[in-house]
Amino acid sequence: MRCTDSRATLALMHIVSLLPAATEILYAVGAGDSVVGVTHECDFPAEAAAKPRLIRPRLDASVVPAEVERQVRELIGRRESIYALDAELLLRLQPDLIVTQDLCDVCAASAHDIAAALSRFPAGSRPQVVSFTPRNLEEVWKGIREIAKAAEHDSEGQALAEWLALEVAAVEQAVAELAPRPKVLCLEWFDPPYMGGHWVPEMVRLAGGIEVLGREGEPSFPVPWRDALSAQPEIVILMSCGYNLERNINVWRSTKLPPGWNEIPAVRNDHIYAVDANAYFSRPGPRLTEGVALLAALLHPTHVRTDLARQQESVRRVPSKTGSLRAKPAG
Repeated sequence: MRCTDSRATLALMHIVSLLPAATEILYAVGAGDSVVGVTHECDFPAEAAAKPRLIRPRLDASVVPAEVERQVRELIGRRESIYALDAELLLRLQPDLIVTQDLCDVCAASAHDIAAALSRFPAGSRPQVVSFTPRNLEEVWKGIREIAKAAEHDSEGQALAEWLALEVAAVEQAVAELAPRPKVLCLEWFDPPYMGGHWVPEMVRLAGGIEVLGREGEPSFPVPWRDALSAQPEIVILMSCGYNLERNINVWRSTKLPPGWNEIPAVRNDHIYAVDANAYFSRPGPRLTEGVALLAALLHPTHVRTDLARQQESVRRVPSKTGSLRAKPAG
């Protein structure tokens, strides 16, 4: 806290969020007014997008996935960060707290860049840094508590984490006795294909499914298409990291699929779904609970209902036949 005048009136903290999920968390616990800087991807809630941006990408994310992958590998090969941090702006904002992560170099500014920027602060006025690095849902809830406590919203963080855990538990209980459990393939990238990682396989399990290739608590990883075919998934979820619903659908339409793709059960039964990955799966924030409910409604539509499954901005069934240009609403 800062004192703003001789009467020692307490001012808001100055918080910089270098991770979209952290921005969502800060707003969810009531610390949104304290946020003075964000990244170029912080778009929820909407007012966060109006905050000063300290991060910009060093690659062109608008190109096809294979080209994005090439740019990422090129930057990493040169030991360069994928994102540029505006160290001058960070110094001007004089934050009390910075929230970042070191889970994934493709997701946020590098620890090296942040350390270099912090070295420019006077020794006695460097901000506190909280690193948010969850690998599963329990660690997401724990991180929410830690971020809220650092932002001086301890009780709100405790209440939010407890409520989110209860919401997920309610979905898990609703599908606990259902059988059979469908085999699910979550694609976190299309070219090359990456399996859903960290909390995503856990979300599938809690929603009453079996993630055929992903590993709970472990990073996303690439696999040959033949492995995806051999797994014979009954449901495929298109959730490219960093993409919303429309972007997922558009990129999938241009993806070159392997011979034999049309023979897997998910394609034969028209169970290919695109989702808003940014909102409900990619970011380790409060909306993951809605992602679990959304999955349960897709996997067990006669037993689980959610408004999300009927909203075209959240999920759509993608026609399996090549040449179909319109995605159909789920449900």
